[in-house]
This record gives sequence, C-alpha cells and structure tokens, in this order.
Amino acid sequence: MKFVSTRLVAADIKAMVGFYEQVTGQTANWLAPVFVEITTPGATLAIGSIETVTVFQPGSAEPGANRSAIIEFQVDDVDAEFARLKDKVEVVQAPKLMPWGNKAAQFRDPEGTLVGLFTPVTEAAQDRFAGR
Repeated sequence: MKFVSTRLVAADIKAMVGFYEQVTGQTANWLAPVFVEITTPGATLAIGSIETVTVFQPGSAEPGANRSAIIEFQVDDVDAEFARLKDKVEVVQAPKLMPWGNKAAQFRDPEGTLVGLFTPVTEAAQDRFAGR
C-alpha cells in the first residue's frame, strides 16, 4: 500500500487553491473545474469542490467541518516561511520548538483546516526525516 494524497472538500475551491499555492509555492494542476491536485516532493494535496461529494456518497463530506486533522509540510527554514506568510494568511501559532524536536508554526486555510509548517531541529528529529 502506498499513501498518495490527502483530499480536502472545499466550498470555495478557488480560495483554497490560492491559499495552498501560496503556502507550497507549487502551481495547482486543474484536472477538472471541480478538482485540483497540488503535488509536492512528499505527497499530493487534492482539493475537490463540494460538487465532487455527489460523485461518491452525497452528504459523506462537508467543507469547513474539519477540527481533527493538521496538514503538515516540512520546510527548510520554518522561521523564513513564517515571515513570508504571516501577513498573508491567518496565523494560529508562531514558530516554537515542539517536544518531539520540530520547530513548528501553524496557519489556518480559508475553510478552517490547520496547516503546519515545520523544520526538524534536534538531532533525533533530523534523523527521523533523513531520506524521506
């Protein structure tokens, strides 16, 4: 089994795509007017408009309802990324050292999902991410 992507369901797909293009620095690949993929070296973030839910089971997903997941991106310098984004997107947490060795910052996307950026800073954290 291979983990390939995380998909968000969006009420405003254009706002969501703009946010994630800004955060990742990647250009979205519009596979359909209602479905986008943003590919990074580690994984793909898919964004589907609310209309895509009816392709599956109507009512099975709801935009803006997430309060249990954090989408995380590993970056070379979390302080630099925070400085680049802090005046452009909603800040939840400025960079701080976490107990597991990452320095992390958090933002909120236009529909409420937490987005974390982190840099492994302790030797143990750097070892965990070596080669990923």
